[in-house]
Amino acid sequence: MSWKSHGFRFKSGRKLKKKVRERGIKIRKFLKEFNIGQKVIVDIESASQKGMPHPRYQGKNGVVIGKRGRAYLVQVKDGSKFKTLISRPEHLKAI
Repeated sequence: MSWKSHGFRFKSGRKLKKKVRERGIKIRKFLKEFNIGQKVIVDIESASQKGMPHPRYQGKNGVVIGKRGRAYLVQVKDGSKFKTLISRPEHLKAI
């Protein structure tokens, strides 16, 4: 019997894949700052695994509702409910 891993990034290879010339990390992504109440898009930086939100929230819009250390609390609507994500700034993009 063969068991497969169903971890955090299971079935998200295409979603998190980068093009060849986009590989690596740009330092300006880590230095971004957001204000409380600012609208953001969850744009996962696959080269950095720390503070990464779940891949199901890739491309979702949200509002910054607070800060926790280096990370931001982002409120995202998922269906009819609101979810709170803890995400570092390299995984967020201002609208």
